[in-house]
Amino acid sequence: MLDIFYEWKKLLIQNSDKKEISFDTESKKVSLDWFDVSFPWEYEKSNILLEVKQYSDNLYYNFLINWKHLVIITQDNFELKEEISDFFWDVDILVIIWTKEACKLFENIEAKIVVPYWESKDIFLNTLWQHTTEVDKYKQKWELPIDSTEFVNLKLG
Repeated sequence: MLDIFYEWKKLLIQNSDKKEISFDTESKKVSLDWFDVSFPWEYEKSNILLEVKQYSDNLYYNFLINWKHLVIITQDNFELKEEISDFFWDVDILVIIWTKEACKLFENIEAKIVVPYWESKDIFLNTLWQHTTEVDKYKQKWELPIDSTEFVNLKLG
């Protein structure tokens, strides 16, 4: 099980062992159990695997946590080209910025759960015809949606 929520302008993802992925939505810094992973590399900590790639001066994060692939996209100003497309294959949970440009990226990534972030979230959700209720915390159980995408509308903290 994963808990996804905001706390002090950080998006937090916690597994059942309380191991935490922290994403500061302002500075775009990502940490894994308080260890800064904002550099291209492969990491393993607390039974969580992570690959960080740099492409077009942006960093992209692909975690394997509780047997689920969680991808964090920190920018919306890139084109999904073949040399980076494999990185976005088999995404279970997608954390993506909430802009119109991000909608183009989302359409090319077949994620099962989408957690958009940023203040203009309504634009992103309305563009995709999604009208979900804001929640304080999202609990992701073991099973994922099979033939659909679930959108999570978190209250910004």
